[in-house]
Amino acid sequence: MNKKTITFVFCLASAPVLMAQNQPGGISSAMLKKIETSQKSSPAERALANAFASNNIDDLARNYADQDAFESNNIEALARKHAHQGAFNTYFSNETPKQSIQNQESSGRCWMFSGLNVLRANFAKAHNDTLAVEYSHAYLFFYDQLEKANLMLQAVIDNAKLPIEDAKVQFFFKNPINDGGTFCGVADLAEKYGLVPKSVQPETYSSENTRTMAKLVSRKLREDGLELRKMVAEKKSSKAINDRKTEMLSTIYHLLTLTLGKPVETFTYAFTDKNGKVVGEPKQYTPRSFYDETVGKPLNGTFLMVMNDPRHPYYKTYEVKYDRHTYDGHNWTYLNLPMDEIAQLAIASIKDGHKMYSSYDVGKQLDRKRGYLDLDNYDYASLTGVTYNMDKADRIRTFDSGSTHAMTLAAVDLDKQGKPVKWKVENSWGPSYGYQGYLIMTNRWFNEYLFRLVVDKKYASEKILKAAEQKPIMLMQDDPLFMEDE
Repeated sequence: MNKKTITFVFCLASAPVLMAQNQPGGISSAMLKKIETSQKSSPAERALANAFASNNIDDLARNYADQDAFESNNIEALARKHAHQGAFNTYFSNETPKQSIQNQESSGRCWMFSGLNVLRANFAKAHNDTLAVEYSHAYLFFYDQLEKANLMLQAVIDNAKLPIEDAKVQFFFKNPINDGGTFCGVADLAEKYGLVPKSVQPETYSSENTRTMAKLVSRKLREDGLELRKMVAEKKSSKAINDRKTEMLSTIYHLLTLTLGKPVETFTYAFTDKNGKVVGEPKQYTPRSFYDETVGKPLNGTFLMVMNDPRHPYYKTYEVKYDRHTYDGHNWTYLNLPMDEIAQLAIASIKDGHKMYSSYDVGKQLDRKRGYLDLDNYDYASLTGVTYNMDKADRIRTFDSGSTHAMTLAAVDLDKQGKPVKWKVENSWGPSYGYQGYLIMTNRWFNEYLFRLVVDKKYASEKILKAAEQKPIMLMQDDPLFMEDE
């Protein structure tokens, strides 16, 4: 009898014993029997199971007009149901000037695309839409990755006396580097390193497909982090540790140069209008001087980051340590506001012609083909017979929902009373995705799944500005609402 046969016999012999070893809290035989007998058995249930086996669940759950809406003569319900069949209103009463739709490809840089969308829109508005600029994402991404590498290594040094199992230490070894971020990253990086046109430093394969590059950089950072912890344990001098960290960052710089290209230092550039026609004479620039000419002012201190988190009291500020892009930059700090206050800030900005950075749990109830977001797009409850009743706060605290994707808020449609009906965002998934590269969301969906908005301080009331000046309440790095936008 061979080894495989012996093992098989042992398993058979042991099976009854193992089945009998039910710990309190486990699924007992009686419990399993009760679960099994509770299941429905009917031709309709079998037909439904067959449909699930061979179809996309969203296709099955897609909401069409129902008889109840017709019989009740509920005009609002009928309009909503009609929208789910293909026709929905694309008119917006208040809309910022259109600009080209971009594509982040297979990367998690939505925060950068949204942030730079805001900056290029501000530039165009400042010139009455006679000039246009396209910023290089690859250039700024290079320094984002280098700065995040330094942030990880320095945080490892700062916390080197803690056990490696400590949550603060684990936070950085689990995620040494990533693509995601927030508008704070755009502000800190652009102010520090400047900006360049896209034509001067275009995308590379690795800037658009970041997975392998990130894997290689992360692996090296983890290895370097262990070495730095050892140096601290051996009581090496601060200078020796910093010198070694600089050598490590030189290696990371090399990897980034290979994958993203060496950052541009000087270049010649002539501006164009929105149709691509050259306007004026070419000039010599550095990234810093180009930033000064196209942005023209510091970004930090000019904007508010607001968020809707019903788990916590409103009109309070919150912050997470190390939740930033650069070690010497700004932690992401937000003011928690009710949705009606956030909506009024957004409306004021749009009416004044200014787009905004905003982020959402975009995967919820998204009709990908049409670029339409509404709470009734898919009726999973009727399809499955299973109800889903968590509110926004419960969805956040159980990690069922949170900010996942940043987009540029560009338009709002207001009713006769001035209340929002729907919103439109510029997305960064290319012009063929959704509605011509845009997503349109009902106000009902907006209230449930918007989480962050970055807006100029000039649109905020004195009450909001005063609340934003409070000392922030510190939250843990693993808070469900501090996931980075990707």
